[in-house]
Amino acid sequence: MPDFRHEQQHGGLVAGVDEVGRGPLAGPVVAAAVVFACGVPADLAAIIDDSKKLKPAVREAIAERLPHVPGVAIGVGAASTAEIDRINIYHASHLAMQRAVARLPVRPDHVLVDGNKIPDFGCSAQAIVGGDGISLSIAAASIMAKVVRDRIMARLDMRWPDYGWEKNAGYGTAVHRQALLHAGVTPHHRKTFGTVRRQMEHSKTEMRA
Repeated sequence: MPDFRHEQQHGGLVAGVDEVGRGPLAGPVVAAAVVFACGVPADLAAIIDDSKKLKPAVREAIAERLPHVPGVAIGVGAASTAEIDRINIYHASHLAMQRAVARLPVRPDHVLVDGNKIPDFGCSAQAIVGGDGISLSIAAASIMAKVVRDRIMARLDMRWPDYGWEKNAGYGTAVHRQALLHAGVTPHHRKTFGTVRRQMEHSKTEMRA
C-alpha cells in the first residue's frame, strides 16, 4: 500500500501528481494534483491505493471525501483531444499535469510525479516509477483524475451512446471498435491514434469508391 514517506522527506508543501487516459481512443487526458498539508487520516490512508486497483464505488467514495480532509488541496487539469492530436499524447499528458498543479489553491514546494519523466512545474520535482502504488499523494491524485475522467466520458456517452464510453471510458474495447466501423469517428476521437486513423482512411476510401 502507498505511504507518506516520500512526502515527509521534503519540507514544505508536497503535491502528488498523476494522469489518467493516455491509452483511450477518445476523450481528454486528465491529471490531478493533491497536497496533504496536514497528513492523511489513518482510515483514509488505509484505503487509498493506485486507482486501477480500486473498485469504482471505492474510488467515488474517496474522491467525495478528499476535498473535506483538513489541509487538503486539489487541482485538476486536462488536455483535449485536439491538443492530443496536435502535440501528441506524451506532451498532452505533461500539459494536463502542469495545468493540475497550476490550479492548486496553494503553491507546492515540491512535486512527486508518477512515471519517469518530469514536466516543468516551476519548482523542484521527483519522478517515481509506479508512484501511484508508493506515494499516498500520487495515489490520491490518480483516484481524483480517474473519477473526473470517468464522469466526463459518462457525460459524453449520453450524446454519443454507440461507443459504450460510460463503461469503457474511451478505451478500444470490442464494442468501441465495432461502433467506429458502423457509426464512424466523432469529434471526441483521437484522430492521430492508429485505430481511429485507419478507420478514417477506410471511410475516405469507401467514399471515393
